[in-house]
Amino acid sequence: MTPSEPVWERRADAMLGIAASILLFGLMTITFADVVARYLLNRPIRGAFELTELGLLVLIFAGLPLVSHADEHVTMDFIDRILPQRMVDPWIRFMHAVCAALMFFLTWQIWIKAGTISGYGDTTDVLRIVLGPFIYFMAAMTALTGVVHVFKIFTPGAPRLQQGIT
Repeated sequence: MTPSEPVWERRADAMLGIAASILLFGLMTITFADVVARYLLNRPIRGAFELTELGLLVLIFAGLPLVSHADEHVTMDFIDRILPQRMVDPWIRFMHAVCAALMFFLTWQIWIKAGTISGYGDTTDVLRIVLGPFIYFMAAMTALTGVVHVFKIFTPGAPRLQQGIT
C-alpha cells in the first residue's frame, strides 16, 4: 500500500485486513479448543473440522481479489527481463488480460457447480451447514478477481523493478 492510493482503497484494505484477522483468530480459537478438548478431555468439539474448512474457504477466496489488486501474488518475471523495455508494459497488460479471462472462466465453472450443489441441497456432514452459499461466494470472489485484473489492464501500476521486487 502506498500513500498515493485513494482513501477508499486504504479503507477497504484496512476493513478487509481486520475482517481477515478476526476470521483467523476465530479459526485459531476453534482449533486450539478442539485440540484441548480432544486430547485432554477426550471430548472433541462437534463440527470443528467443518467450521475450520468453511472458514478457510472464506478466508482464501476473500483474499484472492486483494492479493491481485496489490500485485502480491507469485510472479515469474524472467520474460520481463528479456523483453525490450518498451515491451514490458504491454506484456504486463496482456498478462492481466489473460488472468482476467481465466478468472471469468473459473467463475463460470464455479457458478455452474454452485447451482448443482444448491439444487441438491448439499450440507456438511455433522453440522448440516448448507454449502451452496459458500460456493456462490467462491464464484463471486473469483469474478471480483477477474474485475480487478481488467482494472489492472488499464492501470497496471508501478513496474515491478521500481517496487523493489526483482
